[in-house]
Amino acid sequence: MAASKEEMIEKLYECVVEMEDEDVVDVCNEYLEAGYSAYDGIMDGLVAGMNKASELYDEEEYFVTDVLLCSDALYAGLDVLRPKLEASDMDGDSKKVVIGVVEGDTHDIGKNLVKIMLETAGFEMYDLGRDVPLDAYVEKAKEVDADIVAMSTLMTTTMGGMRTVVEKLEEAGIRDRVKVMVGGSPISRKFADEIGAEGYSVNAVEAVKVAKELVGIE
Repeated sequence: MAASKEEMIEKLYECVVEMEDEDVVDVCNEYLEAGYSAYDGIMDGLVAGMNKASELYDEEEYFVTDVLLCSDALYAGLDVLRPKLEASDMDGDSKKVVIGVVEGDTHDIGKNLVKIMLETAGFEMYDLGRDVPLDAYVEKAKEVDADIVAMSTLMTTTMGGMRTVVEKLEEAGIRDRVKVMVGGSPISRKFADEIGAEGYSVNAVEAVKVAKELVGIE
């Protein structure tokens, strides 16, 4: 008897958390052969597993090397499932997002997860990386005519940079056409409101929903 969709998704989740980058390919192929949704496999299986790995890292149960091995499994699974996405899953197509970790912070696991999630949902991503100079967000947003500027940080000392970027977008005269999303463990909805950011998400899964709402995608 074939495994249920829920059982297969749990296997995908476990492959990422347990760093099984070879096994995950077999599980993904089995999942697709059973006729299950590639999008659900990515979101509820692979990405959920990576979110768990990120939590374990924050709790100091996993080290950087462990997280990298988890991401290897994630990407191996994405290579199998992503080509099978339906056009309806990728309804963010043509919407452009500039993303990065603000200047002074080099923690990019959360940012990378959000990038993967938005990319999978069809957004066109421009990843500036980590420790990003504040002017770079504005320059890139102007260059690509971005719909969203997304910033993250895990440090309270660099939160102020987000406010500065919002101000710089205003000074550049493009604030009215660029939505701002912020996230990271020290960030709250209250802080996002204070700096004028339209979007705030507590995790990578929520980020997709928020981004779609910001650009008017159902």
